Amino acid sequence: MARSRTKGTKALGATRAAGQRAAGGSDRESERHFTHFDGAGQAHMVDVGAKDVTRRVARAGGRVAMSAATLAMVRAGSAKKGDVLGVARIAAIQAAKRTADLIPLAHPLMLTRVAVAFDYVPEGVAIEVTVETHERTGVEMEALTAVAVGLLTIYDMCKAVDRAMRIEGVHLLEKSGGRSGHYVAATKAARKP
Repeated sequence: MARSRTKGTKALGATRAAGQRAAGGSDRESERHFTHFDGAGQAHMVDVGAKDVTRRVARAGGRVAMSAATLAMVRAGSAKKGDVLGVARIAAIQAAKRTADLIPLAHPLMLTRVAVAFDYVPEGVAIEVTVETHERTGVEMEALTAVAVGLLTIYDMCKAVDRAMRIEGVHLLEKSGGRSGHYVAATKAARKP
C-alpha cells in the first residue's frame, strides 16, 4: 500500500510539472501550485534563501460560539479555572512562537511581535491575532495557529459547563510583505452573491 501512495504522489508531481511545462512555465515560475511539493511530487520545505528579508505582518481571526450563560461567566471572570481570556492570550502567543514545531513544513521564524485581542460578540468570544517579523517568509501560519490555540484554550477552560461550544471562522484577515503583495480578506457583505 505504501508503494502505491508513492507512485500516486510521483504521478501527481509529474502531471503538475508537465502541465506547467505545457503552459510555458517551471515550478518556480508558476504562481498557481502547491509550493510544498517539488517537481517529483515529494513534500519539501520551500527554499526561501533567495527571498529578501522584509517586514511581514499577518492578522487572523476566529471565534468560539457558546451559550449565553457560559459567555456571562467568561465576562464576569467567574469560570472555575479563573481568567479564561488571560490564559487564552498567553496560549495564543506561545502557539505563534511554536508554529514550526506543529506545522511540519513551516519555517522557524524570529517573531518581533504577537498581539492578541478578544472581543465579546453575541454568539461568544472572537479573537484576532497580529504577528510580525522581519524575515524571508511570512507569518500567516503563526497568526492562524495562534488563533486556533487561543480558541481551543477557551474551549478547554469552559468545557466543564458547556461542551456544545463551537470553534468557527478561523481565517486569515490580512497579510503584507513579500513578493505576493498585500492580501485583505473579503468582507461578509462583499462575499454575498
